[in-house]
Amino acid sequence: MTHRQNCFFISEVSSNHARDMNRCVQFIEKSAEIGCDAVKFQLFKIDQLFAPEILARSKNHSDRGQWELPLDFLPDLSAACQQNEIQFSCTPFYLKAVEELFPFVDFYKIASYEMIWDDLIVECAKTGKPLYMSTGMATLDEVCHATDVFHNAGGKDLTLFHCVSGYPVAAEHCNLAAIETIRMATDQKVGWSDHSRNPDVVATAINKWSAKAIEFHLDLDEEGAEYKTGHCWLPEETAPVIAGLKGTIVDGADGNGHKNPTPAEIDDRDWRADPSDGLRPLKHVRNHWVEHNIQE
Repeated sequence: MTHRQNCFFISEVSSNHARDMNRCVQFIEKSAEIGCDAVKFQLFKIDQLFAPEILARSKNHSDRGQWELPLDFLPDLSAACQQNEIQFSCTPFYLKAVEELFPFVDFYKIASYEMIWDDLIVECAKTGKPLYMSTGMATLDEVCHATDVFHNAGGKDLTLFHCVSGYPVAAEHCNLAAIETIRMATDQKVGWSDHSRNPDVVATAINKWSAKAIEFHLDLDEEGAEYKTGHCWLPEETAPVIAGLKGTIVDGADGNGHKNPTPAEIDDRDWRADPSDGLRPLKHVRNHWVEHNIQE
């Protein structure tokens, strides 16, 4: 008998929408069909995501402008979510995006790369809407600091995601025991933002570590811009996991429970948003690129 897991499921569209409204709506419809509670998009402008020193020297980064979600899509995306009885969320990657998203989203999401940008957390908290926040690459002290920033700014409803910012991440590196570490240190709801594409990892996060929410990257047809990286689930893979019909509790994904960056995340820590201006990467990396005239 099919049963629904006692967990809040969020499908993450990322940049798999191809700036196509019809495809965006298909993501919403499919997310609702497979049992998700919410669908999440990302709102960024490339020149407010990466520092100009990087964009001028890296075609790889500047080309990501093709992945931007058009601002005028927001009303229709919100309406489609209402029609399909699924919550609509979006990740703001620049400060004004919080205001632009406010009329449309049920909750905000802050990505791991922006977790150390206090100003963005404050803007989300001031809206009064719930906030979900990923903690990939972070230390426990950084997670606790971000939590304090949210509450000190008046935020009332926060869910933290334990996350390993590897794409994809093997089960043995998921360190799911850190879910409990974060919960005990912050007294907040904690979930798992998945990059494993492994039903056993998700089942263990929910049934052993009491994850209150699961976020996973979704693609419709293997044609999305991020599918080839290997961390995006397909609808037929996630539907039985959401229903609780697939996935077994395993011990190999528990880890040691310490909330610290994994070896795969160390280098990416420097590519987080600099707290001074919210642009990626940290300023010392930008200076290094300029001093050494690095080109990509």
